[in-house]
Amino acid sequence: MTNPISNLIAEKGWCVADGATGSNFFGRGLEAGYPPELWCVERPDEVIRLHAAFLSAGADLILTNSFGANAPRLKLHKSENRVYEINKAAAGLAREAIDQHAKVTGRRALVAGSMGPTGELFVPMGELIYAQAVEFFAEQAEALAAGGVDVLWIETMSSTEEVAAATEAAKGTGLPVVATLTFDTARRSMMGVTPTAFAAFALEIGLDVLGSNCGIGPAELMDSTTELCAVDCGLPIVAKGNCGIPQYINGEIHFHGSPELMAHYALHARDAGATVIGGCCGTTPEHLAAMVEALNTRPRKAFDPTLMREQLGKPWADLSDRSSGSESRRARRRVKTRASLE
Repeated sequence: MTNPISNLIAEKGWCVADGATGSNFFGRGLEAGYPPELWCVERPDEVIRLHAAFLSAGADLILTNSFGANAPRLKLHKSENRVYEINKAAAGLAREAIDQHAKVTGRRALVAGSMGPTGELFVPMGELIYAQAVEFFAEQAEALAAGGVDVLWIETMSSTEEVAAATEAAKGTGLPVVATLTFDTARRSMMGVTPTAFAAFALEIGLDVLGSNCGIGPAELMDSTTELCAVDCGLPIVAKGNCGIPQYINGEIHFHGSPELMAHYALHARDAGATVIGGCCGTTPEHLAAMVEALNTRPRKAFDPTLMREQLGKPWADLSDRSSGSESRRARRRVKTRASLE
C-alpha cells in the first residue's frame, strides 16, 4: 500500500501539517463547550475558510474537523446518532478546500481524517471495553473514508490500548494510518507510556506514521520528538506542538507562542529528525506561515539541543517560569475537553 505522506516527504525531506482547529474557531464565534465538529454541518463555510487559510500558509496536509466526532464524545451533545454525517461532511469540506486551492495555485495537499480519544477509560479503570472502542472508531473511520480522506490520523491519545483499538478500526478501511500520543506527564503520556515504548508499539501494530502532538509547549514536544527519533524505527515521525504553553487567564485560554517561536520549533523538529511538522492548540495560519518560511529558507543542520533550550526554553524543568505550572495543565485539559481543539 502506498503511503501518500511518505511520497510528500520524499519531495523535500519533510512535509508540513496544519495548525489548530478549535482554538481558531473561538475567534470566529465558537462558544466554549460547544463542539467544533458540529460546525461541519452548521457553519461549513467557516470550516472551509480555516482550511483554506492553512493551505495558503503552506500546509501540505490538512486535518479534518472531526477530532471529537465519535459517539461517546458526541453523546455529550445529544448528537451520537450523527457520527457518520459529521465525519463524512468533515472530510468533504477539507477536500473541497484543497480542490479550490489547487485550482488557483496548482498545488495539491492531503486530507487526513482526524480521530481523537473517546474520552472514556478502559476497564478496570473505567467501563470501556476494547471491542466497543473498535466499534466507535470504526464508525468514524468508515465515514471519513467515505468522505474521501487520504489517510486516517489518530491523535492526542494517552494509552496504547486506545491506539490499538483505533488502529484496528482504521485499518479496516484500507487507508494508511497515523497515530500520535500526547506526552505531558513527566515525559510520559497520562497513562504512563514513554515515547520509546510507543515507537516499539507502533511497529508491533503496523502503524504507517507515528509521533507526538499537543502536550505542554514546544520545548516539551521536542523532548518527546527527540526520543521518538532516537529509536530509529524507520517510520515517518510527526511533531505537532502547541503554540507555546496554554494559560488560563480570566476565564479564557491563551497561548504565548509567537510566529518566531514556532519557526524556531519547526527548524528544531526537522533537525531532530521529524518529517511531518505542524502545530497543535493555539497555532494560527500566521504561525504556520512563519514555520513554512523557516523550513523553506533555512538549511537543515545537525540538531543542537543547547540552542533549542535557548530558543524554546528548558523542557519540563521551568514550567513555572514560562506559565503558571499546574494552572497550565488545567488549561490544557480545558482546551481538549471544552472544544476538542486540534
